[in-house]
Amino acid sequence: MTGARGAGGALLVVGDVITDVVARHRGPLAPGTDTAAAVRTVPGGAGANVACWAARRAGTEVRFLGRVGADSAAWHERELVASGVRPLLVVDPRAPTGTVICLVDAGASAERTFLTDSGASLRLDADDWSPALLDGVARLHLSGYLFFSEPCRALVSVAVESARARGVPVSVDPASAGFLAALGVDRFLSRAEGVDVLLPSRDEARLLTGLPDTADAAATLSRHFPLVVVKQGDAGALIARAGAVRARIPAEVAHPVDTTGAGDAFTGAFLAALLAGGRPEEAAAEGCRAGARAVEQVGGRPGTPDAKAPTAQEAKA
Repeated sequence: MTGARGAGGALLVVGDVITDVVARHRGPLAPGTDTAAAVRTVPGGAGANVACWAARRAGTEVRFLGRVGADSAAWHERELVASGVRPLLVVDPRAPTGTVICLVDAGASAERTFLTDSGASLRLDADDWSPALLDGVARLHLSGYLFFSEPCRALVSVAVESARARGVPVSVDPASAGFLAALGVDRFLSRAEGVDVLLPSRDEARLLTGLPDTADAAATLSRHFPLVVVKQGDAGALIARAGAVRARIPAEVAHPVDTTGAGDAFTGAFLAALLAGGRPEEAAAEGCRAGARAVEQVGGRPGTPDAKAPTAQEAKA
């Protein structure tokens, strides 16, 4: 059986699902004492966020494969379903769901810093994969966080092999410049061999190439990947193919509140637009619009500003 194609096929996202604790503070953090902040707990994870933003497009079927702890599995499943995503969650019997502390400067930049405990998300492994997961799937997207643990890297290998056997295109978002540097550029590029679309941020593109200019970095990466789309935040996006930048997509005007998940929003909207038959330039414009919407709310998913943390009873229900 071959992978489903065109608007009738689904998007399968594989990656991390995380509990985000977002703390928005004004001014610098005060070491050794209190800093006033507005704190909210919301569902997150780069992979799960991508799936939720992709599911916003009417007619897009989105499935998500990830690993969670029993502590909050039911809550995360409900949140994914509420966003229109079909969850395929593996419940880890030993590790808790990952948690990220998002420190967000509530000033004009809304820049964020992450403190990450990946928990169960980096324990997804090859045994959690089956070629049958690609039944009816037109596109496979892998979160870059899968490249940062050995069990997940084993899953990446079998997933990409399965997709290539069925003719299903594969996209990857490198996800974290910090973790990428720790892994090593050569190891990442080797593991990403066979990927059709690479969606790095500006910093990730520069890191992967060692080039200071983002356009040069995008062009260089496009000699290794058929399509490269570099996300540049308020500078929009670059599209590169065959060793050259082919298009520059302007950003949408936004008033940032929290930049957490803006890149995930871009990726989700971009992939949904491609799935619907849009050209990369059209899809990137959709991505920029979603990114602008994402930074104007708290949390990394559409419609999550008022999400509440689960109680222990709710998590296990």
